[in-house]
Amino acid sequence: MNAGKGHLVLSLTLLLVLACNADDDGGLRKNFYKKSCPQAEKLVRDITWSKAQADPTLGAKLLRVHYHDCFVRGCDGSVLLDPVGTNQSEKNAVPNLTLAGFDVIDDIKKQVEQACPNTVSCADVLSLAARDAVSFPFKKPIWDVLMGRRDGNISLASNIPGNLPSPFADFSTLAQIFSKKGLNVNDLVVLSGAHTIGVAHCGTFSRRLYNFTGKGDADPSLNATYAASLRTQCPNPANPATTVEMDPQSSLSFDSHYFDILIENEGLFQSDAALLTNQGAAKVVQHLRSPDAFFSEFGKSMKKMGAIEVLTGTAGEIRKQCRVVNQS
Repeated sequence: MNAGKGHLVLSLTLLLVLACNADDDGGLRKNFYKKSCPQAEKLVRDITWSKAQADPTLGAKLLRVHYHDCFVRGCDGSVLLDPVGTNQSEKNAVPNLTLAGFDVIDDIKKQVEQACPNTVSCADVLSLAARDAVSFPFKKPIWDVLMGRRDGNISLASNIPGNLPSPFADFSTLAQIFSKKGLNVNDLVVLSGAHTIGVAHCGTFSRRLYNFTGKGDADPSLNATYAASLRTQCPNPANPATTVEMDPQSSLSFDSHYFDILIENEGLFQSDAALLTNQGAAKVVQHLRSPDAFFSEFGKSMKKMGAIEVLTGTAGEIRKQCRVVNQS
């Protein structure tokens, strides 16, 4: 082999090695803080578990905040920022007015800052805390969280429309929004399984009960017995403060039960029912009725969601407080 061919083979080999080792998670990785803050993951877990023990609904709350963060400007902690002056932040947008758990993130961040100043991002704190809050009943992490996110310094309520999936959306709209974020139909169905925990306000589904087509009718795709039960809990007009379980009798248990009720046409939102209107998605629903399948697939999809449009390297910043950008 002559020198020219030798260099060519070496170059091709190097490219293949680099391709095989390329990080497909937006620059995120395991053990990101191993040297800079080795206690970070345990600290977040211990505080989160302590909070979750006092509040069994914390998993649903923080999982929702994480989800709402990642779908708007990526997983950059922008949903945590408070409005400044007349500028409306993501918190001010209607879909985010019922988000909760910000105080928990503040507390975790404060203690992490004391241990490792200017090191761990709010975006990573949120990603870890959401996982740990959901995992608390299992006493072990139920999905991996890669880290290395940095915090964004822009948060606009005007960024919500078109990015955050709506409970009123049909299948094509949901699939399009997920596709824009690098998520496929399988991810759409899997991540909808997060509705196995938590509650919803009556206004997010009351149209299905009382005025589905504008003629005072109910959504025919909704189980009639379930609809009658919902009407007793949510009289018309709906009380904005009233909530119901998204997964009846199982809203505190993270499991595959959501997919069982979906098959029974008891998905609470129009976006839940929409999953059965697509043949491919309906097949995934059936597959995820297996607890093992759901837990396995949920971990994979959460890893993908957690890498949406992340800021890494020197992009963004490491906020000292999650509610405000750093002062330059």
